[in-house]
Amino acid sequence: MTIGGISLVEHPLFLAPMEDITDPSFRMICKMHGADVMYTEFISSDGLIRDGEKSVRKLDIYDFERPIGIQLYGHLTEAMTEAALIAEEAKPELIDINFGCPVKKIANRGAGAGMLRNIPLMMEMTEAIVKAVKLPVTVKTRLGWDDDSKNIVEVAERLQDTGIKALTIHGRTRSQFYKGAADWTLIGAVKNNQRMKIPIIGNGDIDCPEKAKEMFDRYGVDGIMIGRATVGRPWIFRDTRHFLNTGELLPEPSVNEKADIALLHLEKSLEYKEGKRAIYEMRRHLSNYFKGLPHFKETRLRLLTAVDVPEIKIIIEEIKQKWGDFRTEDKTSVYGI
Repeated sequence: MTIGGISLVEHPLFLAPMEDITDPSFRMICKMHGADVMYTEFISSDGLIRDGEKSVRKLDIYDFERPIGIQLYGHLTEAMTEAALIAEEAKPELIDINFGCPVKKIANRGAGAGMLRNIPLMMEMTEAIVKAVKLPVTVKTRLGWDDDSKNIVEVAERLQDTGIKALTIHGRTRSQFYKGAADWTLIGAVKNNQRMKIPIIGNGDIDCPEKAKEMFDRYGVDGIMIGRATVGRPWIFRDTRHFLNTGELLPEPSVNEKADIALLHLEKSLEYKEGKRAIYEMRRHLSNYFKGLPHFKETRLRLLTAVDVPEIKIIIEEIKQKWGDFRTEDKTSVYGI
């Protein structure tokens, strides 16, 4: 598979861009575990062109991450085009446009998935960005705004005509947010539309290697993007690649292995952010690394309320001593916890 001249492995696995999650520390952990392509957290075009500190910081990318894309969102063509040119200077491999974020404060402004209510503007904006930058441009979007406007087959054709090099489709409408099951049939309809020539990447509900293989086999997508299922389980990339290649399911990492990953993730997060912010944003990861452990409620609460690094490290060492070689699959299904 190639995206605008960028060669990827067969059946590539993508890490979805997620706000306050896919920072450089988490991207490093996911890359270590086999993610083929990653994106930054999504960046506000308004914040970027105004030189906002938070937006500019998200442009930080590193050689170990490549190939990597910078994802942008906004509701104004001129601002998005200017932001794309700024993002290009950070030297990613891809510029990605977010037409899929369902969050109310973004979508109701007409950005993210809100653009699904203004398809002409979506096309105008995409074409302007494609013409402005030299890098390949990709798009991430949803099936439509709601059940009455699942127009992704037509929208995909029109986006391809603007010159984008790949399209990622999340199998829900904006109205669904993340509720209900993702509908991959329409993703498959786009992929199997004979007029489509660009790679189609499917996204939604991929939480185990078996599901990834099923979607590749059933719908013929070129790649799969994994989002929420990676939080606390970055090894899902390793497990999925192994299953695709061999048909064999790897065992769930032991608690000792998970603890070592969590400590490395914390260390890298502290390198990238100031202490308190790193601690606060690591909490969701730390609790999920140990999800499924028996009688873990009290320890989990301590992890979620710890306010300094030495305390967190002590708690994780206690977890290692108590659970050691225990694997959550011993008591529950690996990916059903």
